[in-house]
Amino acid sequence: MEELFNDSYFMHQALREAKKAYDANEVPIGAVIVKDEKVIARGWNQVETLKDATAHAEMLALTAAQSHIGDWRLEECTIYVTKEPCPMCAGAIVHCRPKKVIFALPDPKAGACGGWINLLQSNPPLNHACEITFGICEEESKELLVGFFREARQKRKSEIKIIKGSSLLDT
Repeated sequence: MEELFNDSYFMHQALREAKKAYDANEVPIGAVIVKDEKVIARGWNQVETLKDATAHAEMLALTAAQSHIGDWRLEECTIYVTKEPCPMCAGAIVHCRPKKVIFALPDPKAGACGGWINLLQSNPPLNHACEITFGICEEESKELLVGFFREARQKRKSEIKIIKGSSLLDT
């Protein structure tokens, strides 16, 4: 019998957070932080909502987890995120010292956990390295992101048509 609380279960929790971002018209990325098989923190992208470039899902989840534990060290924790963390988030993650980082969708252009660069494992000057696993619920995460950006492009195109269809002389 498969364990109830496995990587797929927790990644689905992160996907629920990503859907909150999607519904708020934010880039749909979600994160959860787990300790002792319990979700202790959640986060979803809120860059536009909070008008804060650092309000990535991972950053918000890290802050919530540190508050929950009462310490900045997350040594016995696992972070689940729906897309490979960017350099900012990877830097914060390595400083918080979680045991594992598990992400759904690799990001070869901007990912900092093995995609474009690997800040979590291949930097000897840093005093911590995280185990990395990826590909858990990859297709679901990809579908959510692709759908979001497809809708955003369609919306921009329709807004451009409306602008082109109106006459500035009419005002």
